[in-house]
Amino acid sequence: MTDETSAVVARGVRKTYGRTAALDGFDLTVPPGTVCGLLGPNGAGKTTAVRVLATLLRFDAGHARVAGHDVTRHPERVRAAIGLTGQYAAVDETLSGRQNLVLFGRLRHLPSRTVRRRADELLDQFGLTDAAGRSAGTYSGGMRRRLDLAASLITRPQVLFLDEPTTGLDPRSRNGLWDAVRTLVADGTTVLLTTQYLEEADQLADRVSVVDAGRVVAEGTSAELKARSGADRIELVVRHAGQLPTAAALVERITGGTVRVDREIRQLSAPVADRITALAELLRALQDAGIAVEDVVLRRPTLDEAFLHLTGDRSGRAGTEVAA
Repeated sequence: MTDETSAVVARGVRKTYGRTAALDGFDLTVPPGTVCGLLGPNGAGKTTAVRVLATLLRFDAGHARVAGHDVTRHPERVRAAIGLTGQYAAVDETLSGRQNLVLFGRLRHLPSRTVRRRADELLDQFGLTDAAGRSAGTYSGGMRRRLDLAASLITRPQVLFLDEPTTGLDPRSRNGLWDAVRTLVADGTTVLLTTQYLEEADQLADRVSVVDAGRVVAEGTSAELKARSGADRIELVVRHAGQLPTAAALVERITGGTVRVDREIRQLSAPVADRITALAELLRALQDAGIAVEDVVLRRPTLDEAFLHLTGDRSGRAGTEVAA
């Protein structure tokens, strides 16, 4: 995949605010027809990257191309090729759902007949046909987000930027939006998704780029990033706390790893390489030793663990991301 054939490319992009570098050598490549998830702590630079790539923000150094067009030299061509959904639904609540879509279409200079036909298609695609004549102010949060996403697709964009599109949505509305994104990608749209829901990236993204301090610090598939956070683990809970020392010795001997012991919940856990063989051997050894086990599980690393491993646990930075 070359820069010329990629849907989104950033090379060494830098954006500063005074002495603060919001982007500090930001690099990204997104193949066409895929979903790229941007993950990172609050203030890592995700929203700044989206604004730069969507031509909403000038950058200080580097190079960027979107849909084959240079972001700096031909911003008007980039804008014609993209759709953008921000962190908050940008719909006019006094207009109906259909009127909102028609307005967005006219702002993009589409012919009136095309706009009306496209609006009807999108209302049907996003399950809003029955509410098309109602004021958007009467819509639920999930319906407004779907309408906002529909508006960003009025021109059938080649590249769609989604900046935390499901913030504040209930699980049902979030799943509905995920289905809509999958449909778009199946039709050939490229999606760049920023999210603070790691499950969202796990579900949608073909590849994930982890952003920290204004640059990409890791990238790969969700499975590849999970593997970087450590090995699979065996976790078991014994019935009697007095058997923890014996059980821990068996776990350490069989797995060869350091055993974590949580006496309060009588749990043992340890990393394991050959997960199935080790589990079978451990269960036999525990039974032979007369140790009763209440629960046992083989657990792969989660994307949450990979995220914290790559960026550090910064719980104090949680919340909605600001521009930087």
